[in-house]
Amino acid sequence: MERKGFIGGSDTVQIMQGNWQNLWLVKTGREEPEDLTNNLAVRMGAWTEHLNIEWFSAQNNAKVYNLQHSVEKNLQDVPLKGTLDGMVEDSIIECKHTNAFNTLDHVTEYYMPQVQTYIHLAEAPGAYLSVFFGNNKWESAYVSRNDKYFNSMMTLVSDFWLNYVMTDTPPDMNVPPANVSTDKIAINEMVKRDASEENEFVSLAHDFIEYEAASKSFESAKKDLKQMVGPNEREVYVPNLLAIKRSANGALRFTKLEKDQ
Repeated sequence: MERKGFIGGSDTVQIMQGNWQNLWLVKTGREEPEDLTNNLAVRMGAWTEHLNIEWFSAQNNAKVYNLQHSVEKNLQDVPLKGTLDGMVEDSIIECKHTNAFNTLDHVTEYYMPQVQTYIHLAEAPGAYLSVFFGNNKWESAYVSRNDKYFNSMMTLVSDFWLNYVMTDTPPDMNVPPANVSTDKIAINEMVKRDASEENEFVSLAHDFIEYEAASKSFESAKKDLKQMVGPNEREVYVPNLLAIKRSANGALRFTKLEKDQ
């Protein structure tokens, strides 16, 4: 497959992951793109794409049209190109097939550069991400268009294209992954919030972590103690420590005993 002369959706993922060196070799023609003929995951994803669209349509009572159509646009002096899996009303649909141990959050985060690229190429308000996990689970999410994220991403994409590909200059071998937050990108109309600067939230979060184990131990001990009270016993107690008393309706009530009580 010819990969020179443009930046594709999957290329934006590589750029954001910091894989500039390998991508540069392909984009400058020094290396051929990886042969995915014998890549089972890639082949399976391609073969299940039609089923994915059919399943999405059935689950959402939605019509998917314009299957596998190409879109191209020059943005920030970068020739962008993508093949859209389809359209649902005015939004796009992007199909993925991943392993059974993956999560929708991870898939959404990893492919966000590609999804936002396709959204902007199609001038759409968002994208439906439809994902098969292994062979027995399917989930989907609606990813809203986010211009701030896209512009931040395009700063890096433009840097890669104009300053390295077009000048035939090799990039650094150790480009770090991009630190561009996806928190404010609405997924199913909901966003994330970083509460690290909110003192009360942070304090309560520490309390939750600190006391979680104790809480579990408390509930386990409470359950076991109840089971140790015989059906003919109205009270079981340890002097100066704890009493378990049976009420008139049969319920067991715990009472802490003070010294000499």
